[in-house]
This record gives sequence, structure tokens and C-alpha cells, in this order.
Amino acid sequence: MKHFLLVSILLAQLTTLRSTPETNQTKPNILFILSDDHAWQAVSVYGDSRNLIRTPNIDRLANEGMRFDRCLVNNSLCGPSRASILTGTYNHINGFYNNTNSRFDGSQITFPKLLQKAGYQTAIIGKWHLVSDPTGFDHWEILPEQGIYYNPPMVCDGRPVTHTGYVSDIITDLSLDWLKHRDPTKPFLLLCWEKAPHRIWEPALRDLNFDHDRIYPLPENLYDDYSGRGLAEHDQDMTIEKTMLLGNDNKLTKPKDLTLEQGKEWDAYYSPRNQEFQKMKPSGRDLTAWKYNRFMHDYLGCVKGVDDNVGRILKYLDEAGLASNTIVVYSSDQGFFLGEHGWFDKRWIFQESARTPLLIRWPGIVKPGSTNKDLVSNTDLAETFLDAAGQPIPERMQGMSLLPLLHGENPPNWRDAFYYHYYEYPKSHHVRPHYGVITDRYTLAHFYYPDVDYWELFDREKDPAEMKSVFGDPVYANVQNDLMKKVSELRIRLKEPEKDDPKAYGGKKDPD
Repeated sequence: MKHFLLVSILLAQLTTLRSTPETNQTKPNILFILSDDHAWQAVSVYGDSRNLIRTPNIDRLANEGMRFDRCLVNNSLCGPSRASILTGTYNHINGFYNNTNSRFDGSQITFPKLLQKAGYQTAIIGKWHLVSDPTGFDHWEILPEQGIYYNPPMVCDGRPVTHTGYVSDIITDLSLDWLKHRDPTKPFLLLCWEKAPHRIWEPALRDLNFDHDRIYPLPENLYDDYSGRGLAEHDQDMTIEKTMLLGNDNKLTKPKDLTLEQGKEWDAYYSPRNQEFQKMKPSGRDLTAWKYNRFMHDYLGCVKGVDDNVGRILKYLDEAGLASNTIVVYSSDQGFFLGEHGWFDKRWIFQESARTPLLIRWPGIVKPGSTNKDLVSNTDLAETFLDAAGQPIPERMQGMSLLPLLHGENPPNWRDAFYYHYYEYPKSHHVRPHYGVITDRYTLAHFYYPDVDYWELFDREKDPAEMKSVFGDPVYANVQNDLMKKVSELRIRLKEPEKDDPKAYGGKKDPD
């Protein structure tokens, strides 16, 4: 009898263990880390020739998962890209065109809403930058507008709160705290969306001397004169030479948000170096090179802070036993110019801007250390998350689930050209609206507003830096015609209106 009771108790305990969601959860958890303006050139696993920085923790996701080498955004601007990520749609569908007068319609379909409805516990912590309050989340704590780096105010479920410390650390602290106190009976979706390394590039104080005054190699086209291209490239306002500000951008003035003790640390690093700059009084190309190096120090210092905090999150997943059933995605809302063409910022259809890092780890599904060269997009992420969770993909969404690629398959119907459309003009940076297509080899762009109407074609196999348009060259006549037809086909397929929404361009200055 005692033996029978003992066996019954053990069987009951095993039944209870097997029914515990943490041990028998069929739906994967999803952790999506999104940085802001993190150039693929500044992720070491992508192998930029300048060897700008090592990012061991972000690289770990590639080593244990899949690295996507051709991930593109449909509109290289922070708010529009985030709207496309959430909805799986282009901006003419989701209504968020620019960073100046757009406001995200929170009533529309988003993947967090659909996962929440499917039983996921959902949260977003960090940068939102979509004006309206988040919807589809059980918990949200976001930076107002762009947010600040030191001691940032935030909004927690509608309530203003303040924090002391560095923004990347704080976003990670809050994310880890939510993970530790979430409902363990539900799968989770956590969007950990970093502010860094967005302008004005303020590193954590502990990292101010991280590169030991390294002199960074200059991009080959830092002093680009834009010959071989049209008015748009000549008339922009985003050069390191003219647009980058010595004060805030290059740290000749102290941030106003520092505490007294933080200010002392800031002064200890920057003051003697700024005094040396004042003595040197560089001008011309020497000044541009100095500004570039100060920019690289500050920008890459912010990247280091992001990478360190990715490491903290991955360590927690390991220690909590969550890593094996959690999809971890690392990406940026777009690419970024790190001195190429003499520029900083993004916006253009060109590769430094439209291409963004994308790394996905999913143990048991994705082969460790695998790479993918298909044309994938930020508009594919919503569909991928829903597909991974076993949920239907709404017809409204315009991307493609990445699951076949993550399984190592080669779908025969995968896209061979990607459509791009940028709108914001004239502020910030005076980049004229343009649309076009990107293929594995070519970039075709149509600049059309307000005082231009011309096309450019770049053969990236022969001209990887996209320095000279070959549009109109008879050698490329067939390629040109095929790509222009592809543009027309994609505009129809994506339901792009013939004329832009009059509000699409915005106009007033984005608070960089």
C-alpha cells in the first residue's frame, strides 16, 4: 500500500512538472533588441575594413544564430522604420512618413497586439519615438521623444518617472526587472529598444577612454565632391564638414543633464582634449578629419554601451534557463553614414543608410554561425514573429516571414528586388524625397520632389561606394529598363498611390 501511495505521489508530481508552462511551453519567447542608428559597419561580425570596434556580445548572436547580410529598410528614418516594424507595412499604409509631423495610429494592427491576443505577455522598454502612446503592451516604459543619454526622464504606463544613470544601462535594468517579475505562465514578447547610438552620441562616462585616443582611418570618400551625381547629393545638409556642430556634436560644450559628480568625470576626459583642439586650431580638411575622429570616438563609445548591455541580457537568459526557448533578434531601425560620402545620418537609398544589421538566434531552429544573403527587410519582422508563434499573418502586412530562411531553406519565390521610399523634406538635412529599388547588384533611384525629376543608377559590383550614376549609359540600357519596370510593378503591388500624401514631407525640424 505504501509503495502504491509513493508511486501515485511521484506520478502526480511529474504530471504537475510537465504541465508547468516554463517547462512545457510550445510557443517561443521573443526578445527583440533594437538600437537606433547602429550602422552595420560598426558591428564587428560584419567585417568592415576599418575595424572600427569589437562587438563581442552582438557578435555572439551571429555565432549562435544567423547573420543577415542584405537586410534593408523601406524608409531610412527612425519613426517611419519603427512604424513599419510594428505593422509589417510601408509608410503609405501605416501613415507614419516622417519624424516631423507624423503620429502613429495606435488603433491599427501591430504584431504586439496580435501576440498579446494569442496569450503573450508583452512589454516595450526604451525608445518609442512614434508620438502616440504604445498600444498592445501589458507594460511600457518609454523615453519621451528622442530621449536623453544621462539621467533620462521616462514615461511608465502613462506616468512620468525619472532615472539616474546612463540610458543604455537603465533600459537594460528595466528590461531585466520586467523579465524577472513577468508572469512565468505565459510566453513573453519584450521589445528592448535602445536610444544609442543616436545623435548626439554621448557615451557612458565609464567608456570615455575606451579607445585610448585612437586615430581612426578615414573613409576613402570622406571628401566626396558628388561629381557624377545629381542635385540631391550636391544640395544636402548632412556633411561632417559643414553640418556637424563643434559644440554639442563634437563635445566642445558640456551636456546640461549631468549631475555635479558626472560633470567632473566628463570634464576630466574632454576638457584637456578640447583645450588641445583650441591650441591646434585646425581648418579645412584637417578640421573635417578632427571632427570625424571625435564623432567616431563618441558614436562608437555609445555602441560599446549597447554591446555591453546586450551581454547582460544574454547572460540573464542563460542563468534563468530561458535561452533555449527564446528567439533573440538584434537589429537597428536603419543604417548610418560613418563618414562615407562625407556624411553622417541616414535617409538615402544608398547602402550605408538603407542596409541595417540583423542577427537572429533561435536555438534548435537556426543553425549556429549561418549567414543569409537574401534581400530581407524590416517589413518582414512582424510576419516572422507571428509565424514563429503559430499565428496567422494578416493580409494587410506587406513583408514576408523569414522562417523558411531561418530553417535554411531557399524559397523559389523570394524577392529579387526591394522597394524603398524616403519622404522627409526639407528638414532635417535637406535630403530630397526619392524612391527606387535595390537588387543584389544595382541601386535605382528616382529623385522627384520638389524641384527635381531625375533618375540615378549604380552598379555596386563595379562601384560599391555608389560614386557615379550610370543612368543613361547605353551599356546599361537593358538593366535600366528592367529595373524601371520593376519599380512600376512594386509600386502597384505595394498599393503605392500615384501622388504622395501632402503631409508626407513634413517640414519643421526634427529635434535631433
